[in-house]
Formats: sequence, structure tokens, C-alpha cells
Amino acid sequence: MNRSVFAAGLVLAVGGLFAVPTVAASGATVTRGEFAEFAVGVTSGMDIGGHATMIRTPGGRTIVRIKVTGLEPGTAYAAHVHAAPCGVDEADGHYMHVPGGPATPPNEIWPGPVTANHRGVARGETTADFVAGESAVSVVIHRPGPTPNKIACADLS
Repeated sequence: MNRSVFAAGLVLAVGGLFAVPTVAASGATVTRGEFAEFAVGVTSGMDIGGHATMIRTPGGRTIVRIKVTGLEPGTAYAAHVHAAPCGVDEADGHYMHVPGGPATPPNEIWPGPVTANHRGVARGETTADFVAGESAVSVVIHRPGPTPNKIACADLS
């Protein structure tokens, strides 16, 4: 009995390791990036890290997953896709599916808000019912409070 449970768990674990490449093999476009701190983000000694993944599916959807580390436990952070790389005016400008449209989902892609757990780790995921255009190039993390509040960014490539 224990061997069967172990084998089933091993199959699930290995399957999880290959989930994104399987999607990529199906014709999806996958871009990824690592989070780095913004200079203006005044993070009070935080060591922010983690990664973002964007999957543009052949079925006409966009999936964005994030994992951010080094955050203040119990704090909620905004997270959304931006239309400029991290190094260009701190990724100024939210990505909008319809430019000039509403600055909220479903016109924007927000894998947050996310709340950091007791270890300072936050995860988020969202699916948009459209394929993000080429200008969807980064994911930005915002701390709560007044601007400037961009604390981290991941360029997607």
C-alpha cells in the first residue's frame, strides 16, 4: 500500500515539474522573468526575489503566474502586467488589452492582489480571456500606500 501511495505521489510531483514545458509543446508562447527590486521602491531591507511566467495559449487566453519572495508577512501587494520593460521609466504604464479602456480586469492582467504568507512568500495566478499583445512585457509588484510604490519587477522574455 505504501509503495502505491509513494508511486502515485512521485508521478504527480514529476508531472508538476513538466507542466509549463508541456503547455509550451502544445503551441503556447511562454515568457518568464525573475523579480528584482526597483530602486525607488524603498523596501526597508527586503530581499525580494521570485519569478513570473506568462503563457499565451493557442486557445486564445493568457495565463500569468507569479511567486514573489522577501515580502513583509501578512501584507497585500498589487501585481499586474505592464507595457514597458523594468528599466524603462520603471515599467511605466499598465498593459491594456484595449488601449485607453478600463484600468482594471478584464482589460488588464492582474495576477494579484497577493498576500505574503508567514515566510514572506506570495503566489498569484490569473487567466485573461484574450492573448496578450507584444507590449505585455513585464510584471510589477506594488506595495500598499502612497506612490512611488513599485517595489519589484520581472521582465518577461
